[in-house]
Amino acid sequence: QVQLAESGGGLAQPGGSLRLSCVASGSIFSIIAMGWYRQAPGKERELVATMTRGGSTNYADSVKGRFAISRDNAKNTRYLQMNSLKPEDTAVYYCYASIATSATPGYLDVWGQGALVTVSP
Repeated sequence: QVQLAESGGGLAQPGGSLRLSCVASGSIFSIIAMGWYRQAPGKERELVATMTRGGSTNYADSVKGRFAISRDNAKNTRYLQMNSLKPEDTAVYYCYASIATSATPGYLDVWGQGALVTVSP
């Protein structure tokens, strides 16, 4: 079993900053990719940022230059630093990970519980 525990989020003013953290625990052989999606009220879930095992990153166009994903491999943790926040960034942010639990082929897709980010004056 693998679990993801998210922390961070909350309320920020436009132009402010917040940081999300996501810790993976359990039977982890290798983290293939890990990042965040978000879902705003009435909208579909969308990719925000992701980082592969090799360190390659991918960002939604709407957050490029404002959000940054980083990692602490020793702690199986990823961070999402969110700067210059806008009201349209308001959403529930879900951490996800694709994790190999052994050396044999195959992986699990795991989701965190979600963290609410509200950007409002």
